[in-house]
Amino acid sequence: MERFYFTKLNGSGNDFILFDDKLNPTLSLTEEIIKKLTDRHNGIGCDGVLVINRNSDEADFAVTYYNADGSTGSLCANGSRCIIKYAYEEKLFKGNDVNFFLNGNKYSGEVLANGFFRFNLYSPSRAKLNFKIKANAQLINASYVDTGSPHVVIDIKDVLRDPKNLHSFYDEILDFPIYELGKEIRFHSDFKPDGVNINFIDTKEEIVKIRSYERGVENETLSCGTGSVAAAIIAVLNYDYKPPIKLLVKNGDLLEVDFKLEDGHFSDVSLTGPAIIVFNGEITI
Repeated sequence: MERFYFTKLNGSGNDFILFDDKLNPTLSLTEEIIKKLTDRHNGIGCDGVLVINRNSDEADFAVTYYNADGSTGSLCANGSRCIIKYAYEEKLFKGNDVNFFLNGNKYSGEVLANGFFRFNLYSPSRAKLNFKIKANAQLINASYVDTGSPHVVIDIKDVLRDPKNLHSFYDEILDFPIYELGKEIRFHSDFKPDGVNINFIDTKEEIVKIRSYERGVENETLSCGTGSVAAAIIAVLNYDYKPPIKLLVKNGDLLEVDFKLEDGHFSDVSLTGPAIIVFNGEITI
């Protein structure tokens, strides 16, 4: 048994445990350990785990991100804003601009005023608009976009409360069955073997309302960064929104997604929102 030191961070309700290699040079995480750490009843509790390696020859630092189930490979944009917050407080970069590796890919970001942080993403790699998914005993209109993690985006007005009543559409996102429908689509045969994240949006107003079911967490999260980017892209392509797009996430924060769209190509994609340090602690593993 050994004692390790961590920082708990929060990006719009998406929460993370961060380990700094300077404080924890002997840390070794397994899938089993990560599941215990992220357990909200028997561990610290969070949506994901971040491990910072301060030694990087080609960037300010490097980070490994783990989903709550111990898997890696996905981009986490809210987690990246939290990383920038922590690195800024620890003076791991000079000025307001930062670049770092996350799970082997190089990203950049910026410290803004009033506790806000901008994270710059790659252009979406794949997109498919307005196809049908069979779920909840009906065919549901959906769109797909990969923003570093794969996302299905569904407007709640395209889902029937009662599949036998063609006029029973949802009109309030707070009443929407996020967990039930999200879980069904996350494990849908169309997205095997890796599955998909699902973002449900309400596009009746200028600000897009969004709720998200995240794979790896296997539940609704209070916010999803890459999902907000995916939803903003679909809002522009399908619903005539103009960037920058403001999105209201489950915890009540407003996120802003900006990008350029020219001849069907996206560039300068960014996500801006708050990130805070909640507390520091220690745990015996």
